[in-house]
Parts: sequence; structure tokens; C-alpha cells
Amino acid sequence: MNKRALVIAGVVAAVLLFVLLNAMFTVRQTEQALILQFGNPVGVERDPGLKFKLPFIQNVEFFDRRILDLDPPVQEVLLSDQKRINVDAFARYRIVDPLRFRQRAQTDANFRQIFGSRINSVLRTEIARVSLADLLSDQRDELMGRIADQMRAQAPEFGVEVVDLRIGRTDLPDATSQAVFNRMRSARVAQAAQLRAEGEQQKARIQAEADRERTVILAEATRQAQILRGEGDAERTVALNQAFSQDPAFFDFYRSLEAYTALGNGTTLVLTPNSDFFRYFMEERGKVENGAPAR
Repeated sequence: MNKRALVIAGVVAAVLLFVLLNAMFTVRQTEQALILQFGNPVGVERDPGLKFKLPFIQNVEFFDRRILDLDPPVQEVLLSDQKRINVDAFARYRIVDPLRFRQRAQTDANFRQIFGSRINSVLRTEIARVSLADLLSDQRDELMGRIADQMRAQAPEFGVEVVDLRIGRTDLPDATSQAVFNRMRSARVAQAAQLRAEGEQQKARIQAEADRERTVILAEATRQAQILRGEGDAERTVALNQAFSQDPAFFDFYRSLEAYTALGNGTTLVLTPNSDFFRYFMEERGKVENGAPAR
């Protein structure tokens, strides 16, 4: 075999290898392939492995078979109670029919734009029927169920399956948030003022009741004290009268002691030493030094 034959054989081998490589393609486990012939779909390969196609005539487009995410832009929605909120929803979908997906959406970017707009449209329609309180209550799950059912019914049109659809976040717009905050603050201030007024009213009532009970208790105590003092004075008078009637000299002595006690409180008297007032300081029985009887 001469050199020219070797060159021809090498060229033929290279051409055959190039054709073979162009005829083979690999489908990964996370992918599914759509075979196109002159731009027209002719087959779908979903099983992973090494596959073959007509070289140079057919080409392959790959589509993800995993669960994909769709996150439409946040939109402002008017609720049934005329409150505005910003709704941020998201969806999870899977491509189940690559042929239908390509015919209807062409590309994944087009699908996200079209299907995302439909999700927002359904969200606006359904959320506009409920109030903010319903949206924040247990009725939220029922609302999401209705929205998900509508989107699942539209999904086969694009060759996809909607796995899940949720409202991730609901926020009030800045102006609405400030208005709600001011209204809540005003309500709390009014409630605090009302509670403070009720507290002051209860305080005044309790204080008045305590003052009344204090006055009654003091009056009763004063009355009892006066009664006891009167009874004591009466008994004292009776006892003194009995003692004085038995010994008149003791009465004189007792009265003199009372006068002496009064002198101890700062009273000043100018008397002679042999005055009858000091007779009990001289001798027993009230006699003065000259022996005259006390009067």
C-alpha cells in the first residue's frame, strides 16, 4: 500500500468518525431530548443513555426533566375591602411533554413570561374576592387551592405539570403600611387613654370608699372612746365620792396633791412659807409649825 492509499484511508476514517460523532448524542438522567429534522420535531428521548440520530439532517434540543421554579414579579393587588397589598407568588413545575412545550412556548424564557403573567392574572382575580383578614387567616389555604387548580388546568397547554403554587409573601405598600401603622397607633393611644381613665375612676371610687370607711371607723372609735371615758369618769367620781364621804381629811389631801401637780406644769405662785397652801409640806395631818390646825 502506497502513501496515497494511506492518506485516502485516513481521510475516509476521519469522515466516518465525524459522521458517527454527529449521529450520536447523550441524554443525561436530568434531561429529556427532542429530535428535530429541518426544524420539525420527529421524536422524543426521555430515557438516559447514548442515542443516535441522522447525521447533519437531525439535531437535538434538551429540556430539563427536574422540578423547576417560576417566580413572577411582585404585583400590587386591590382586595375586596379596598386595601392594597403586594403579592409575591411562586410556582414549581415540571416539563412532561417537550414537544408540546416547544410548540407552545418555544423557549423557557418565553414560557416563564407567558405562564407567569397568567399566574398573576389568576392571583389578581382570586385575591380581589377576599379581604385582608381572610388572606391572613386559615382561608388562605383554600384560596391557594383554587389558584393552583386553575393553573394546573392550564399547564397541559404548555406541556408542563404544575407541582405546587404558593403565595410566598404579602406586604402592604409603603403608603398603606404607614396609614395602617398610624391607625393602629391611634387606636392603641385611645385604648390606653380609656384604660387610664377607667383606672382613675376606679381609683377615685376606691379612695372615696376608703375615706368613707375611715370616717365611719374614726367616728365609731370616738363615740366608743367618749362612752368609755364617760363611764370611767363616772366610776372615778363614784369612787372619789365614796372615799371623800368616809374621810373628809383625805379629800383635802387629794385636792392639795392635785394643786401641787398643777404647779409642776410651769405654774408660778408667790406665797409665804407658812401659807395654808403648803400645810401638807409641814407636818402630817396638815398642821403648821405654830400648832394651828389646818383649814
